Amino acid sequence: MTSFAVLSESTGSRARAGVFQTAHGPIETPAFMPVGTNAAVRGLTPADIQSTGAQCVLGNTYHLWLQPGAELIEQAGGLHAFMGWNGPLLTDSGGFQVLSLRRFCVVDERGATFRSHLDGNERLLTPETAMEVQARLGSDIAMALDVCPPYSCAASELFEASERTLRWAERSLEATHAPGQAVFGIAQGGVDLGLRTEAAAALGKMAFDGYGIGGLSVGEKREQTWPALGASIDNLPTDRPRYLMGVGDPSDLIEGIARGVDLFDCVLPTRLGRTGTVLTAQGQLDLRHARFDQIQQPIDSACDCAACTRFSLGYLHHLFRSGEELGMRLASLHNVRFLVRLVADARRAILTGDFESFVAYATGRSAQKALVGQA
Repeated sequence: MTSFAVLSESTGSRARAGVFQTAHGPIETPAFMPVGTNAAVRGLTPADIQSTGAQCVLGNTYHLWLQPGAELIEQAGGLHAFMGWNGPLLTDSGGFQVLSLRRFCVVDERGATFRSHLDGNERLLTPETAMEVQARLGSDIAMALDVCPPYSCAASELFEASERTLRWAERSLEATHAPGQAVFGIAQGGVDLGLRTEAAAALGKMAFDGYGIGGLSVGEKREQTWPALGASIDNLPTDRPRYLMGVGDPSDLIEGIARGVDLFDCVLPTRLGRTGTVLTAQGQLDLRHARFDQIQQPIDSACDCAACTRFSLGYLHHLFRSGEELGMRLASLHNVRFLVRLVADARRAILTGDFESFVAYATGRSAQKALVGQA
């Protein structure tokens, strides 16, 4: 049985701290969720992920549907058993692949017909199929299939994507899902504030357990992102979690939290880690740079991840210069921990009534301009 409770709200912003109960345990919000598209977070074991403090991991319905198949995962005991993760799992519906694989995809009212990037065969992913696959996977949170349009699309395409997503949301609610599985709808609308308002208002009238906000961080400018996010949040129910999809930049997480977002996900920490880039409070560091050659200090002396507590910048630099895969693993581990810790610190500040001070410290803004969205 799922439930969501708001425990505390910031007096100077819309930030809130809550708890979302799932079949595999609670998610304390706000929370950052690492992405494990193919039932694995790139380069990290479930024990690694657990050590970062991450509470929930993502899997991708489309990719797991193609390989190894929902039937095999179901026979293995479900996605939790298959990938060795005992905590909450969220499965994306495949809607983002409508955008990212659009050269292989044709969308009509039935669903999205993909030409598989694995074998070239055509597969029709409908809202009902997406829910059936997620039921077999046994995830704790299943996302309704949506149409994620490109940022630069025509107004007519944006309107149709938003309207079709709403129609598919209704079909997703009526489809089969696993007992105890929460179902989230997704609001689209691009950066059109009118469409955002209408889509969120219509979606909020549907009996979903939570609401995803999709179609942002897809190429638009940040000054367009935040009004669009606000138009969505203003029209969604306050008693269920709000999930800003695909956002993971540290400053964006703080902005999103201040505007009332409860859940985030992004491939950013592991994607950066594989290229030797690590996140710090002062910005990104490229471990491949020669200036780290002889530095014996850690990435961040305040960080408690394995990369920071056991190894120096000089050693990590050596790993990347030598092509050792351990470097990618440690950098990815640190980056996930950095984002999880940042969001956990924000949550703690909300609970103690210090969120404004936290934002000022985390962003380097003056206390008078610490309110995100007002500075």
